Amino acid sequence: MKKLILLMHTSLDGFAAGPNREMNWIKVDDELFDFVGKLTDQADTALYGRATFQLMESYWPTAADRPNASRHDIEHSLWYKRVFKVVMSKTMKGKDDGKVRIIGTDIEGQIRQLKDQPGKDILMLGSPTAASFLTPKDLIDEYWFFINPVFIGSGMPFFKNTFEKINLKLAGSKIFSSGVIGAHYERIRIGR
Repeated sequence: MKKLILLMHTSLDGFAAGPNREMNWIKVDDELFDFVGKLTDQADTALYGRATFQLMESYWPTAADRPNASRHDIEHSLWYKRVFKVVMSKTMKGKDDGKVRIIGTDIEGQIRQLKDQPGKDILMLGSPTAASFLTPKDLIDEYWFFINPVFIGSGMPFFKNTFEKINLKLAGSKIFSSGVIGAHYERIRIGR
């Protein structure tokens, strides 16, 4: 069974993006890119909400082709083009093309079917609205929170809706030289 692993940047005051979806406060450098690259190497599927997918699709398919592409741009672009992408959206239309599937109905059931398939893990990069939907449905197995040393004051909260308490277990952590703290949590499932 595949694991669904969420990777999300957050500010110290709990926001995933600024008021206009800006993310210029997120600290990224080669150390963090290399670390996340090890996680992407263990995944063959990427899961996105509509807004995050559109953002990714506008950059990553051609990022490696740019004249000043960094090593990270080249590596992540190759991974992005190779992996199967699943987009959660009730408004986005399009047909499956073998590399992208849009799911807008029975999202919970389709994610469970996806997790039951053989293969590597499923990574969910960002997508706070989708994460807020999947978390109370017990579909996310692990969380990597990249806590940035900044208060941004307002914006898109990490979790938008309220749900019952969900217990997590700290599986590990990493302090990056940029001041970002990577906190890795596993979902505690009682009786399973």
